[in-house]
Amino acid sequence: MSVIAAAALFRCRASALRAVCDSGRVSDVRRARFARLVRRAIADLPERYRMRVRNVEIVIEDDPDPERAPEGGELLGLYEGVPLTERREEPWLPDRISIYRRPIEAMSSSPQVQAKIVRDTVIHEIAHHFGITDERLDELGRS
Repeated sequence: MSVIAAAALFRCRASALRAVCDSGRVSDVRRARFARLVRRAIADLPERYRMRVRNVEIVIEDDPDPERAPEGGELLGLYEGVPLTERREEPWLPDRISIYRRPIEAMSSSPQVQAKIVRDTVIHEIAHHFGITDERLDELGRS
């Protein structure tokens, strides 16, 4: 699945999230603004990478599972799946990239800073889809 197809899936998922957020705790406008930040980060990926992303579901969740959060740190996103470099035969279940709204919003109230954090998080998680490890991302200054 291309990122364009994933973005279409993501829009449907974001619509479902807005329908669920009637609890009054977070406004639909705030959730929609955050979803736009994620969609923009995906759309801004260089085309040569964007076209190679396939079979990936990108979702926004409020918070990570507490058991997954690193000790002494915040989990902003999570890649779950089989990196392209490790796939031998198709078909695979879709990979999943989760972007966690609350930890990102807690880092800054500035829309510009949040947009940069979202972009960096999306790039980081998509790098895992391509088989780039956290250690290599550290070497590249993209951790």
